[in-house]
Amino acid sequence: VQLQASGGGLVQAGESLRLSCVASGNIVEITDMAWYRQAPGKQRELVASIQVSGGQNTDYADSVKGRFAIARDSAKNVLYLHMTGLNVGDTAVYYCWARIRDRASYSRRPYWGQGTQVTVSS
Repeated sequence: VQLQASGGGLVQAGESLRLSCVASGNIVEITDMAWYRQAPGKQRELVASIQVSGGQNTDYADSVKGRFAIARDSAKNVLYLHMTGLNVGDTAVYYCWARIRDRASYSRRPYWGQGTQVTVSS
């Protein structure tokens, strides 16, 4: 099982970006997905999460509420993060995360993507 994140880049304050994360491999089911970020010198923090089962509930960090939107294409096992109104404080490496049940072990385990850099200039 792999998570492949993409879509990061260098943008100016106020602009938008869309991150994508593709889950691939011997997947039986995905139960939860999320985006985290880690800025230089800071701990990794949860940005947004979505429950894949049970109603697609979403949750956001206070710092991104109203600006970011998490979404999922269940048919393609793709997770998105639509980011608008970006500011310098959003500069970080963004990681996708998912809890996945794989065919090999049939157990649910957390997986991390490799991260994609988002840099916002003022």
